[in-house]
Amino acid sequence: MQTIACGSEESSIIFYLMGIPSLPKSLFLPIFFVFLLVYLLILAGNTLILVAVVAEPSLHKPMYFFLINLSALDILLTTSTVPKMLSLLLLGDHFLSFPACFLQMYLFYSFSCSEAFILVVMAYDRYVAICRPLHYPVLMTPQTNAAWLTALFLPIPAVVQTSHMAFDNIAHIYHCFCDHLAVVQASCSDTTSQTFMGFCIAMVVSFLPLLLVLLSYARILASVLHISSREGRSKAFSTCSSHLLVVGTYYSSIVISYVAYRADLPLDFYVMGNVVYAILTPVLNPLIYMLRNKNVKAAISKMTCPQNPKNAGKF
Repeated sequence: MQTIACGSEESSIIFYLMGIPSLPKSLFLPIFFVFLLVYLLILAGNTLILVAVVAEPSLHKPMYFFLINLSALDILLTTSTVPKMLSLLLLGDHFLSFPACFLQMYLFYSFSCSEAFILVVMAYDRYVAICRPLHYPVLMTPQTNAAWLTALFLPIPAVVQTSHMAFDNIAHIYHCFCDHLAVVQASCSDTTSQTFMGFCIAMVVSFLPLLLVLLSYARILASVLHISSREGRSKAFSTCSSHLLVVGTYYSSIVISYVAYRADLPLDFYVMGNVVYAILTPVLNPLIYMLRNKNVKAAISKMTCPQNPKNAGKF
């Protein structure tokens, strides 16, 4: 296959995913099984939470509505990238068509944006529940529940503009999936404006939500410190612990990805930093809620180990 001049028609452009450039082929199969195991854990854990929350009437509250949305997003986020990564590692399937590449890019970033926004809404939910409990039914309306959907529109300008850049007939992407920056760098157009736009969007969907989460928890902390009883303070903090761990995991993965990009490190570290960002939070979220949230733990236990009717009245 011969590469033609830069500026080919969209229909003739093929993207070639380089994967992890320096990874020896002898490690492809072991890495494939690691990624496959992680992906199956993500699907199983998040599906279990979805089913448990839907099946348990006592969990039909805004807080758990957000949780099942978070679980659904984790499934969608990883499904937008991991199957192609598995195909690349197992079958050597490096190629993606022009529409498939930009669809993958849009889905990955729209789900990532949505996850950041829903973490903000979950923090606001805890703020209202602890600081303004009498106003909870009024403030936590369906409009609030759907606010995170606006994040689906944020990546559109960057994706559309990147799709109008000039590419060779076979564009080599030094990544495991169609990451925005990696696709921009594969172009033979001027990349300055696209790199800047990608940076601006990253700031909006990373640091602005983080500031809002921190603001919510600053207000929660100030309110909890005014609670006189130690038991009351402990109970208030325990309702936030799961969400705080999820937020910590999410932003830790962003930091890993950012450091891998900004530091003077080999390209492989940037690729792996993005892969960690793509799978770390989705695999840990269900574990955090299953281990730390007693209501979710009880619902899953009830669903997986139903009480024997013969013994129901013995306790």
